[in-house]
Amino acid sequence: MSAEQRANRLINEKSPYLLQHAHNPVDWHPWGEEAFAIAQKEDKPIFLSIGYATCHWCHVMERETFENVEIASLMNDTFVNIKVDREEHPEIDSIYMEFAQALMSSAGGWPLNVVLTPDLKPFFAVTYLPPKTNKGLIGMDQFTSQIQILWKSEERNTLLAQADKIVELFKKSAKTSGLDLPTEDDLEQSIQMLFDIADPVNGGIKGEPKFPLGYQAEFLLQHSKNTEDGRSLFYVELTLQMMARGGLFDHLGGGFSRYCVDEMWRIPHFEKMLYDNAILGKTYLEAYKYTKKPVFADVSRRTLDYILRELKGEGEGFFSAEDADSQGEEGKYYVWTKEEINETLGKENGTLFCRYYGLTDEGNFQGANVLHIPFDLHEFATEVGIDEEQLSKTIAELRTRLLEKRESRPTPFKDDKVITSWNGLAIDVFARAGACFGEEKYIQAARSTARWIRESLWKDGELLRRYRDGDARFPAGLDDYAFLIRALLTLFELGEGIEFLDWAIELCALLEREFKIPEGAFYQTKENPHLLVRKCEFYDGAEPSGNAVHCENLLRLYQLTQEDTYLSQAEDILKAAKSFIEAFPPGACYHLIALQRYFDEKAPLVVVALNDEKAYREEIRSALATHFCPHACFLFKEKGDEALNERLPSIAMQNCQEDKTTVYVCRGLHCGAPMTEIEEILETIEHL
Repeated sequence: MSAEQRANRLINEKSPYLLQHAHNPVDWHPWGEEAFAIAQKEDKPIFLSIGYATCHWCHVMERETFENVEIASLMNDTFVNIKVDREEHPEIDSIYMEFAQALMSSAGGWPLNVVLTPDLKPFFAVTYLPPKTNKGLIGMDQFTSQIQILWKSEERNTLLAQADKIVELFKKSAKTSGLDLPTEDDLEQSIQMLFDIADPVNGGIKGEPKFPLGYQAEFLLQHSKNTEDGRSLFYVELTLQMMARGGLFDHLGGGFSRYCVDEMWRIPHFEKMLYDNAILGKTYLEAYKYTKKPVFADVSRRTLDYILRELKGEGEGFFSAEDADSQGEEGKYYVWTKEEINETLGKENGTLFCRYYGLTDEGNFQGANVLHIPFDLHEFATEVGIDEEQLSKTIAELRTRLLEKRESRPTPFKDDKVITSWNGLAIDVFARAGACFGEEKYIQAARSTARWIRESLWKDGELLRRYRDGDARFPAGLDDYAFLIRALLTLFELGEGIEFLDWAIELCALLEREFKIPEGAFYQTKENPHLLVRKCEFYDGAEPSGNAVHCENLLRLYQLTQEDTYLSQAEDILKAAKSFIEAFPPGACYHLIALQRYFDEKAPLVVVALNDEKAYREEIRSALATHFCPHACFLFKEKGDEALNERLPSIAMQNCQEDKTTVYVCRGLHCGAPMTEIEEILETIEHL
């Protein structure tokens, strides 16, 4: 039978992950009414398999198990088989991952395989399964046979009762609101717990694997700024330096891999995700603004340049990810032998490069080498007797030559779907970095992507989550709205236009109307009859909590508008998050970021009333964009902008004085004296 003849129902989908399985002999269905109806009609359990396009073990199971004709026949006889791309449907993944963790008593992982009743209630869960049972390790053959026997036996009623009980327990335990706000003591206890689990040698959290949660570093940077606590700054700088020197960072092409399997940040799991790189690009940017150390600016730039080069669609949004695998092997695209280095660079340059990037004859990854920097540049320059500035230029030139060589290799698979929430993260950092570095290409990428999302993913007053190949689909969730609102507010604050403020306010109103729980936080999704539990999520994962990001959005809008409704909604989120913050602060760092803003009574709104002349405009804009003042809001007001005065009546009186560009620093409803002299303005900004 030809591949075209055996194409299953996934062949008409747009998800790269589903299309990877579209020619499996397994009779896959996409998530939806048709599959549910078949399960009900044929009285079959559902085999729900969840993964994503750049998932290494998803590839392994697809090749070994789902391509096996014998196993597929057994699965087709036993189940209605459903495939879900977790990046298109995070709400489905989140619910069934939580069930699976309870059923398996483990952390779970992908591919996530859950067996459901025809009414979508879970009763078994596993991750990777080989095709055949061998040496006591259960395979898909035995697993499927056991489910088939149980489903047709008297045990079935027990399974159904167990599934009902699990769902009811989760419904009862779902927390959506709280009575009391977190306290400043909660902040201090959180800081101490982060120090307790910190790795004092390598940075990050003790042990392995090592995940780069950039917003933990942002929280500690803000704490250091607020309290002048040197421990926080030391830990952040150590972590960011070690991450950038390790194999987690792609020293040739820029950007970060997903995580490292070792505690020294040397051996990565090589897949690159848009959300990781957007988050880390911003973390290094904020570290640069605080410390003014060029190394942090360099890493931020190289990360953003990687995103622009490899993950930006032509006239579209930012793509999702690049695979860890190429030619069927993990990391093959990224690793080097010393012989390859010497062949490309020549013996003398090759020897220098290998010493700087820690390459050995035996290698550190399957006989080859992941590039990493054992010593910092100053130490190495001293050791080899080369001027530090000249050494830096030489190493950069050699990197460029090796990158050109690497680009001749077969490249990893690229997941080119556009996800709204991840694009929100990217828009935010590109706007901030463009203003800070004076890079118009970054600002243009942010501005054009935001407008493209409005054109392509905002349909009939509803935001959609995913775009690919001309197809926009799936209702957006809280994360999509919250991350996009955050980016729109940043564009507005950087003077890119009132259109972005207007859309942000419109999206906030929709969230309040359709996602908000009265006197509580926000649901992850709209009402959906096929979701067993409508969840509120508070902990950060690889991405920050949508509730936490939206809490910050609401506080920013309150600073801009002084409208109490935004403040009260933010307080509702913080009250609901209080028990999560107290239970495990490291998992709620973005709530802690929002909480720091909430407690900052001196958080300023800087109003820049612009006259017709361009004098001082860019100087003021640059000073604000390069200064580390994380709780400040900015507002650029063109002369005679009546539309802005209507939207923000609290700043209607803050106008040009003596027809000069004038700056006001406002806190709440009180604004300081107008400033028109550039020296005074710049000095005031420096001390915000």
